[in-house]
Amino acid sequence: MLKNAKFRLITAMLLFGTIGLFVRYIPLPSSVIALSRGVLGMLFLLAVTKAKKTPLDKTAIKKNAVWLLPSGIALGFNWALLFEAYRFTSVATATLCYYLAPIAAILISVPLYREKMTVKKGVCALLALLGMAGVSGFLPNGKIPQSEITGVLFGISAAALYATVVLLNKKITDISPYDKTIVQLGVSAVVMTVYCLLTVEKQQISINPKTILLLLVVGIVHTGITYLFYFGAIGEINVSTSAILSYIDPVTALFISWFVLREKATLFAVVGAVLVLFSALFSEIKIPKKNKTDA
Repeated sequence: MLKNAKFRLITAMLLFGTIGLFVRYIPLPSSVIALSRGVLGMLFLLAVTKAKKTPLDKTAIKKNAVWLLPSGIALGFNWALLFEAYRFTSVATATLCYYLAPIAAILISVPLYREKMTVKKGVCALLALLGMAGVSGFLPNGKIPQSEITGVLFGISAAALYATVVLLNKKITDISPYDKTIVQLGVSAVVMTVYCLLTVEKQQISINPKTILLLLVVGIVHTGITYLFYFGAIGEINVSTSAILSYIDPVTALFISWFVLREKATLFAVVGAVLVLFSALFSEIKIPKKNKTDA
C-alpha cells in the first residue's frame, strides 16, 4: 500500500510539473487560472463520485472539518501569495523561497509528529535545497536585491502555507481521498473567488475556445486528478518522504522548459536539477544493513 502511495505521489508531482506548459498559453491573470483550477477540479471529482455512485461521506467530512477547512484555506491563500511573489520578484527567486516549504515540513514534523530524522533524510533534504538554489538561479547572483524583499516575503509566506497544507493533511483521517480533495478544492475556490474580486479587473478577462480547452486540461488533469493522487498519498507517507519527493515537481517543470520550450539552461540549473533528483531518489533507496557475521 505504501509503495502504491509513493507511486501516486510521484505521478502527482510529475503532473504538477507539466502545468506551466499549459498555463503559459492561457491569456488570463494567474489568479483567475487558479480559481478555475479549484472550481473545475472540484466539479470533476464530484462528477466522478456521482458516476461511481459513492456519495460524499458527510459524517467523515464533519469529523475532519476542523482540519479540512483550514487546509483548504491554506491551499487557496498559498496560491494567492505565490502569485503575489511573482509580481514583486523573479520567478527564480519566488521558486527558491516557495520550495523552502518541504524543508520546513521536515523540521516541523520532527517535534510535532515525532517522526524520526535520520542522517540520510537530513542530508537528502539539504542536497535538495542546494539543488533548488542552483535551479532557481539564486546561486549565481549571490544575494537578493532590496527591491525584491517584498516578493521574497510573499514567497516565504506561500512556502509556510504549503508546509501547513502538508502537515494538516496528516491530521485528516478516515476519509476517502475523493471527499477530502473535493472539500479542500471547494474551500480554496471560495478563497480564490474573493481574491479575484479584490484584484482582477473585468478587462483582464478574455475567453475563447482555446482558452476554455486549456482551462479544462488544467482544471481536470492538473487539479482534479492530480490533487486526488496528491492528497490521497501524503496521508499515507511520512512527511520527510513526501517533502523530498515534492521536488520532482519543479525539476519536471525545468526539464520541460529546457527540452520542450527550448529555454536556455545554465550550468547551475543543470547541476541543481541533478542534485534534486539524486536526493529524491537516494532518500527512497534502502541500504541493507551489513550482518555482523559477514566477513
